[in-house]
Amino acid sequence: MSRLSKIAEANPWRQNPWFESVAVAQRRAKKKLPKSVYMALVGGSEAGVTLQDNMDAFSELEPKPHVIGAKQDRDMATTVMGQPISLPVMISPTGVQAVTPDGEVDVARAAAARGTAMGLSSFASKPIEEVIAANPQTFFQVYWLGGKEKVLERLERAKAAGAAGVILTTDWSFSMGRDWGSPAIPEKLDAKAMLTMAPEIAVSPRWAMEWARDVVTNKRFPDLTTPNLVNQGEMGPTFFGAYGEWMGTPPATWEDIAWVVENYDGPVMLKGITRIDDAKRAIDAGVTAISVSNHGGNNLDATPASIRCLAPIVDEVGDQVEVLLDGGIRRGSDVAKALALGARAVMIGRAYLWGLGANGQAGVENVLDIMRSGLDSSLIGLSKSSISELNREDYYIPDDFMRRLGD
Repeated sequence: MSRLSKIAEANPWRQNPWFESVAVAQRRAKKKLPKSVYMALVGGSEAGVTLQDNMDAFSELEPKPHVIGAKQDRDMATTVMGQPISLPVMISPTGVQAVTPDGEVDVARAAAARGTAMGLSSFASKPIEEVIAANPQTFFQVYWLGGKEKVLERLERAKAAGAAGVILTTDWSFSMGRDWGSPAIPEKLDAKAMLTMAPEIAVSPRWAMEWARDVVTNKRFPDLTTPNLVNQGEMGPTFFGAYGEWMGTPPATWEDIAWVVENYDGPVMLKGITRIDDAKRAIDAGVTAISVSNHGGNNLDATPASIRCLAPIVDEVGDQVEVLLDGGIRRGSDVAKALALGARAVMIGRAYLWGLGANGQAGVENVLDIMRSGLDSSLIGLSKSSISELNREDYYIPDDFMRRLGD
């Protein structure tokens, strides 16, 4: 890092709010946010092997660029579950985005401004109705929590709110313990919690001022409830209360997946697939799309990187279902590699959360612009006029790169 860059990083009030990479966004978010908030975004489980491999695996795919032949016009548009998007990058659902006062609404506005769709978590901090008002291209993410009656209520609320579809997530294994430590997140933001967090907040003045202005302007205090797990207008359980109910709910079966498809009038994505046999069962259950994902390295540690599992799944079922990739995307060249291996589009998680933490809605837009620019650079270097032309011949792929799981 240059001396000027170090000065800018050390003086966030004077720096250009625009950042040139997701890594810079992460550094700025770390500097701006209270430590506990930042560490909650880091996530990961156990030793973080999968968390790291999700990112590192992309570097093993080496492009084969041309020196002549770049195309003047390059098309990055596609569709996902019937929704047209201007670039093949969607917002992945992540829980409790109360990093800024408007949280998920900020993210929804950013995605809409850049012409793409977003997934909204059941554990979101903002009601689905507010998020869809900001971006009609919102898919509601559903966990198997509370049994069929409760799940059906959420599906009906999502449909009534105008959700573009449903993302069903069933791959969570409740892996506990991070080698680098887990943040101390309070059950609720009461006086005791605020007093405990006071030392962190004191060294995060910009973040504290944003919340203080929101409290004064909108007469509301931050909370850690989950409004999308109850009927509209009801007080949702706290995040940890919902998490406990989720842990206590009997796991979903393949019959339950088919039941969701039958009871939701719209497209359904099953997220969290890394095995070929699971992909085939998802198709049998009638889903519209699958997401090849290991939950961002938050499940069983040492699970292969999502990108390693992508191509074998595409080869088996890619002509029967839309296949997306979720995990480790940090730049537009990563997007190009995923598309070359057969993904229809990708979903990003931590990347946009770093943008949100660094600069709110504008920071999320900044991250999406980084993705678009990097993808465009790959199209130029590989002499492609459309993302649909990307293929495996454009990259050197090591013989031991793929992970073919569950034939």
